[in-house]
Amino acid sequence: MLINKQTKIAVLLKHHPDALETIVGLAPDFKKLRNPVLRKLMAGRTSIAMASKVGGCRPEDFFRALAPLGFETDNITETEEITPENKPIPEFLKNLQPDKIVHFDVRAMLAEGNDPLKHIQQKVKGLNPGEALLIINNFEPVPLIKLLEKQGFESYVKHIDSETIETYFFKTNQKEQTENLSKIETEITTSGDWEQMLKHFENNLVDIDVRHLEMPMPMMTILEALETLPDNKALYVHHKRIPVFLLTELKDRNFEYRIREIQEGEVYLMIYKNK
Repeated sequence: MLINKQTKIAVLLKHHPDALETIVGLAPDFKKLRNPVLRKLMAGRTSIAMASKVGGCRPEDFFRALAPLGFETDNITETEEITPENKPIPEFLKNLQPDKIVHFDVRAMLAEGNDPLKHIQQKVKGLNPGEALLIINNFEPVPLIKLLEKQGFESYVKHIDSETIETYFFKTNQKEQTENLSKIETEITTSGDWEQMLKHFENNLVDIDVRHLEMPMPMMTILEALETLPDNKALYVHHKRIPVFLLTELKDRNFEYRIREIQEGEVYLMIYKNK
């Protein structure tokens, strides 16, 4: 198979079963590809050129490592990787003054293995009428976009270059936004029947631990596990925090949940189908 700098990682993985471990051996950051959910999210969008920047290696390192698997380098002159064409800017953002945009660059936090979701939640709650939140990242935060859109936010994604993607979130009805978040926070405190539900699902718990995963993997891993959860069982989740945005997604998917917060950094959830 002929490959070049623009070949997507997903194409490599699909073509040869040993490509995954070969790529993982190139850089520590590539170990994340062993997670099937992350592969599904990122591999189809990431080229060899982009992956090289993330892993701190060169495209030539990919070509050399993959050669024993039958991959050949395309020697045709390659054009620079094309940044996706941006959609027209929404009128709301066109007319928005710079001081009305709250900037939040999460790239450093993600590089250090920290989850910025809690900080994003705080910034969302702190938005005043007529303001927008700008998340700066190196990938399009699809799960976050879906969750905030379900809370009434509009979004706009702007591709700056292969390492910089700006995602704007804005909502003109601030009252509705505040009410939605307040409703979720109220529901979080109402899991008084934890022990009763734990006894109800005794011997029918599917255990999962997402404390070691980086954003957005905890939410995506939980949602993937729920896709195959039997009707008579509950998913027992070990988490580091109360996943507020996940809770809105669970309601939309007709799941019930119970929460038990032990201490900071230790939270348990029981998630089960709403009959």
